[in-house]
Amino acid sequence: MSQLMMAVFDIPDIPGAGLWFFLSVGAIAMFGIFLPVTTWIESRRKERDAFYKAETVRRLTEASSEGAKAAVELIREQDRLERAKRYEGMKVGGLINLGIGLALIVFLHMLIPYQAVYMCGLIPAAIGLALLLYVFLLAKKPE
Repeated sequence: MSQLMMAVFDIPDIPGAGLWFFLSVGAIAMFGIFLPVTTWIESRRKERDAFYKAETVRRLTEASSEGAKAAVELIREQDRLERAKRYEGMKVGGLINLGIGLALIVFLHMLIPYQAVYMCGLIPAAIGLALLLYVFLLAKKPE
């Protein structure tokens, strides 16, 4: 690959030039194309979801007085589902962080046995433990 790059761009033989070229093209592709496009797509999706939700609520409220009650109930149910999803996500995130921390402790202790490098695994383990403590002791459980 480096030979092709040097022939195309008429660059003298520099050690590591192929890797540098590959990483620079990858960085441009990642930060100049991929991330802006995915951010734009996600914002469009959120905008569309908000529009459909507002349109549904508007149609329900225009239908009748029962429609207004149904619209309020719909909003409450969507809010409850969102809170339950966030609550469960924090449980899963805490368990994953705790597992990664413990695995990192074991891995680093086996890799470098007489050094205290394995203590680095306490960082993700403590984050996971904090998430789990928050979820089970402090957070209000969704109805």
